[in-house]
Amino acid sequence: MVHGHGNLKFASFGTRIISFLLDYVIISCYIILLIGLSFLAKPLLIPLFTTNAWSAEITGFFLITLPVYLYFAICEGSKSHATWGKRKMGIVVVGIHGQSLGLGRSLFRSALKFIPWELAHFTIWHTVIPSGYPEYMIYSLFATVYGLVFVYLLCALISKNKQTVYDFIAGTAVSYKN
Repeated sequence: MVHGHGNLKFASFGTRIISFLLDYVIISCYIILLIGLSFLAKPLLIPLFTTNAWSAEITGFFLITLPVYLYFAICEGSKSHATWGKRKMGIVVVGIHGQSLGLGRSLFRSALKFIPWELAHFTIWHTVIPSGYPEYMIYSLFATVYGLVFVYLLCALISKNKQTVYDFIAGTAVSYKN
């Protein structure tokens, strides 16, 4: 057990945002590394990103989304229960009663967390490389992305336990480490 049931002190919205911004430093370094490597692999990558929107989406998923998703899921499902940013801010991801997440629940929580991000990538690729989807569908998808992000943030701001939608669904919370 990470915390006792009655000992949870839920992390503030501001603390969670700062921890995410710290984690974004790691994500940014990874993206910079990818950009550097992409110059070496340019002949291999160009067809993957230009042939069609589906190829670009799948390539982007495996190169960007999946590694970032696994970073969050594995770190938060580990013994530390936290990414680097969360550790720096003294917070952890736990079950709603303070119990350890385990990798399965952490993978589920992170999958829910990254739905808006991946939906945004999908929509952008289908905008940049015409795929035959009607404009109203593309705009609807963008509206859905912004709506989900808004709901995720709003829930973390107003919920009693500072939980996001994905925390509610996964039965998790972010709390200060004891």
